[in-house]
Amino acid sequence: MATPALVSVSEYLDTTYRPDQELLDGILVERNVGDNDHSRLQRALVGLMFQKEREWSILGLPEQRIRVSATRYRIPHVSVISLDYRKEPVLTTPPLVCIEVPSKDDTLNSLLERIDDYRAFGVSNIWVLDPAKRRAYVCQQGDFREALNVLEVQNTPIRITLSELFAYLD
Repeated sequence: MATPALVSVSEYLDTTYRPDQELLDGILVERNVGDNDHSRLQRALVGLMFQKEREWSILGLPEQRIRVSATRYRIPHVSVISLDYRKEPVLTTPPLVCIEVPSKDDTLNSLLERIDDYRAFGVSNIWVLDPAKRRAYVCQQGDFREALNVLEVQNTPIRITLSELFAYLD
């Protein structure tokens, strides 16, 4: 088995990948591309964030690179950031929420590694939305649990009813 060539952070940041890739300690990692339900759910999330942008004082950014450590760059499916964020090409401060929409090819191990990176970076709200099973999970302060009706961020007006969100897939 061949050892992958290591890529420096500067080379990673100066290169355009199609599709975009994450950098994990010098190794490029492709994100699994989703199917129709995956794409539609991601679109619904970004659309909802756009509709609520002023009311919730947030931006919903699809596929935004985030530097989670000096040598690790992740690309959440959707990042939710404060409207008064400091504009930068790669986010270097934790978003309010990182949202992952796993595809059928994602493994539990890769998902947990991604969640661990977000937590270590300081992301307080991590949501995992499974379009196939129409289920949502929340990871806050190490607690990983299923959200039964609503996704919300404490001390903010951000509140998403799951039945309405998943209705976009029907």
